[in-house]
Amino acid sequence: MSVIVSTGLVASVVRYCCLCMVVFYNLVTFVMQENIEQRYAIKFCVKLNKSATETFASLTEAYGDATLSRNMVFKWHKAFKEGRENVDDDPHSRRPISSTNNENVEVVRAVMVKDRRLRNLYLHD
Repeated sequence: MSVIVSTGLVASVVRYCCLCMVVFYNLVTFVMQENIEQRYAIKFCVKLNKSATETFASLTEAYGDATLSRNMVFKWHKAFKEGRENVDDDPHSRRPISSTNNENVEVVRAVMVKDRRLRNLYLHD
């Protein structure tokens, strides 16, 4: 079975997917920055000898629904109390959170340029 899909439709779908990736990347970046900010606040509270419970209450007052989970606040509080200085995540071997990089952007760009020259794209099951 063949389905004819217009070049305009393909280009629209590719643009929509690219836009979704950009929005997702920006959202993840914003959340990560806010998490780092809260870790600095936790570190500060540890230096003031506040308990983990007091620290969580202060963060909840300041950040509301965007506060780190209670477990995460307690984890970071304990780490800073034990002498940790770095607020960044430890390195890991998992896949990166985002697949947006210069190489992928160029591939998508090339596909979009190529598809503009085509009249129809045939998809086969």
